[in-house]
Amino acid sequence: MDTLLLARLQFATTTSLHFLFVALSLGLVVFVAGMQTAHAVSGKAVYARMTKFWGTLYVINYALGIVTGLVMEFQFGLNWGGLSEVAGNVFGAPLALETLIAFFVEATFLGMWIFGWNRLPKWIHLALIWLVAVAAYASALWVLAANAFLQNPVGHEMRNGRAYLTDFGALLRNDSLTDSLLHVVSAALLAGGLFVAGISAWHFIRRTDEVEVFRRSLRWGVVAAPVGAFSIIHFGFLQEVAIGRYQPMKLAVMYQEPARLEAARQLMLQRFGPGDFAPPSWIAIPYQIMMNGAFVLVLATLACLVLLFRNWLIRLRVPLYALVVMMPVPFVLVITGWLVREVGRQPWAVYGLLTTEQAVSDVPPGLVLASYVGFTLVLGLLVVLDYWLIATYARRGPRHTLFGTTLAEPARDRLTAY
Repeated sequence: MDTLLLARLQFATTTSLHFLFVALSLGLVVFVAGMQTAHAVSGKAVYARMTKFWGTLYVINYALGIVTGLVMEFQFGLNWGGLSEVAGNVFGAPLALETLIAFFVEATFLGMWIFGWNRLPKWIHLALIWLVAVAAYASALWVLAANAFLQNPVGHEMRNGRAYLTDFGALLRNDSLTDSLLHVVSAALLAGGLFVAGISAWHFIRRTDEVEVFRRSLRWGVVAAPVGAFSIIHFGFLQEVAIGRYQPMKLAVMYQEPARLEAARQLMLQRFGPGDFAPPSWIAIPYQIMMNGAFVLVLATLACLVLLFRNWLIRLRVPLYALVVMMPVPFVLVITGWLVREVGRQPWAVYGLLTTEQAVSDVPPGLVLASYVGFTLVLGLLVVLDYWLIATYARRGPRHTLFGTTLAEPARDRLTAY
């Protein structure tokens, strides 16, 4: 057993499992906030039902997902002591801000929103869910700012072998940050859109009597999904342009072009001297999965959008089944994207400054293996529990007691054939 390999496997596993929660939370909170805004403006009861139904699924995912985020923080001290010692003064600052926002600001506002139903004025209550959404995306910003420093270290100076922050603004102007943040936002919009559309489609397949709730929800999801799918490709290509500037070897391995690979090797030789600075060649596989999957989703979601505008989407069962099948695809794509981004940085923990071999903690392999198995079992259990609870409450629909209040039965005069 090798400590470095086990530490890398543990971080890859926990990051991937945690991001399953993050992608859905970021995407779903926008829909919940938008639906409550529609209710506050229009006063239509159907939007209140939509808000509470999708809000319940969001709260389930957030509550279990935030626990998985704690594990991410533990690993820096447990497995990556060298990274914390050399670069902790820089990337620790945005991580600290993320922790304050996610665990204090976001969670506080969400708790007030959950327990504020029928207790707070509607506009204050609406403001709370929008504050939750803003805090969620601010949290994503700081996480990606920390990660962007590892990808392209800027705004620092080295003193006695340690990095010290000299320009905080440079962290936010990092070439590795802007497009990657918008890429993640796009992925979240796609995941949230297909989640809402897929569950709505499932209810139509089962012949729901909540026609108005799921018809409107289906529209929201089908409109949002192609926007997210197209944006993923757009900002993905912009990221590749930036990667070509600060990580040319990663781009060369992704493309697997001999001329580009040789040019990147020569550039690495000039920058870092003799050595093997190429990431594993297999990152080309998740890269192709990510790109091809995104193109397929663009075409599929656009087709569903056309059917929606022609009023065929609900009448035809095939696209409804297709929407259900497509629900897990965005989560596969976000995992492949993280693999390309993180593994493609190898062999560097901080690109050009610190290798992963230098960053790993000097701990026995058995201890790392024990923590790896323990954390994976806990996170795996949370993932299973999360999706079981989501499936359970999604199947029940919006006719049950939610957030301490009871929803009235749907208006029968709104139920039309479909």
